[in-house]
Amino acid sequence: MTEIADKIPIYRNAIEPLVAQELEQQLQRLPKQILQYLNPAQVMAYALNRLPALYATSEEGWHRQQLRAKQQLKEQIATAVRQGLAAVQKDPLKSSTPLKGEATFEQKDILKGSIRRQQWASYMQKSGYKSAYLQL
Repeated sequence: MTEIADKIPIYRNAIEPLVAQELEQQLQRLPKQILQYLNPAQVMAYALNRLPALYATSEEGWHRQQLRAKQQLKEQIATAVRQGLAAVQKDPLKSSTPLKGEATFEQKDILKGSIRRQQWASYMQKSGYKSAYLQL
C-alpha cells in the first residue's frame, strides 16, 4: 500500500442503516407471496438514490448525521422505501445480473442487523446467484 492509501480515513453514509431499518419494517408488513419477488438490495439502492447522502468520518459526525436524518428525513426515508418496493414489484419477471464481489463491512453490518437473512438466501437461491451475501 502507498503511504497515502494507508492514511485514507474511514467514511460511512449515516443514512444507509436508517433506510435498511425502514425497509425491514416495511418488508414485515408485506405478504410472503410478494416477498419472493423482491430483491432487498434493489429496494435499498432505489431508496438511497433518492435520498441525500449523509457521510461522516468521526463518531461525533456519525451521531449528528444519524440524528439529523431521524429528525428531518424520517418521512422522506419511508416514502423512498415505499416507492422502491413499488418499483421493484412492478416487474417481478425482470432479470438482472447482481454485482459480483464482496460487500463492504458496512453493507454486511446492515444486512446482518436489518434485512432478514432468510429473505436474502431465498432470493439468491431462486435466482441461482452465488454471492458473498450468502456467506455472512
